[in-house]
Amino acid sequence: MPSILAFIKQTLDELYPNPPIPLFHTDAFSLLAATVLSAQCKDSVVNMVMPKLMGAAPTPEIMAKLPEKKIYSIIKLCGLANNKSRFLKELSRIIAEKHGGKVPGSFEELEALPGVGHKTASVVMSHIFSVPAFPVDTHIHRLAHRWGLSDGSSVSQTEKDLKAAFPKEEWNRRHLQIIYYGREFCPARGHCLEECKICLNLSLSLKKTSTIFGSNCLPDSSKITFTASSCVNAFL
Repeated sequence: MPSILAFIKQTLDELYPNPPIPLFHTDAFSLLAATVLSAQCKDSVVNMVMPKLMGAAPTPEIMAKLPEKKIYSIIKLCGLANNKSRFLKELSRIIAEKHGGKVPGSFEELEALPGVGHKTASVVMSHIFSVPAFPVDTHIHRLAHRWGLSDGSSVSQTEKDLKAAFPKEEWNRRHLQIIYYGREFCPARGHCLEECKICLNLSLSLKKTSTIFGSNCLPDSSKITFTASSCVNAFL
């Protein structure tokens, strides 16, 4: 029987061999803008507003010159649109003035931009500059905890644990695969164990070894949240 981690990797590769970036973009600047907009906002909404936003301001130089109210009118469907309008205008100004109109290619420079945190910087670094990174969103944070790959104590801890679990050359692909799997088979609510191949396999594996590790290692089937990492790690 393959290890739990091997089964997770096999399942993700079978379902999503070449996962696309789910955000609308045509270049580094548009991916940066889309990722900033995606905070507390569904990708479908971001993808709805991005073509119009890039049509109005396809470069940092043009975005920096747009009135903040104009940016807001385009992105108002996104959550926290007031703040994001300000962020987009200001980060565009900085990119135009300090970086020659080019999105910077380092974590330090990206995270110095308004509205750009570590996750957003990780998305840009991984998918534009091909630097291994493991951006952690709510789906990844939830599934890493549910699968026993991290203790769920913090996003930064989840990132650290996933980087340790997967080879560096897989990071850029794995984070996208886990996002797609979480949305399709392993949601926060309405989770169906029978339809979630990974959770079902994990549940069965834990039950088979309950006599070794004790009944406390069995998950609560009503929640399907696997917090007994010590039990899960025995299979990794």
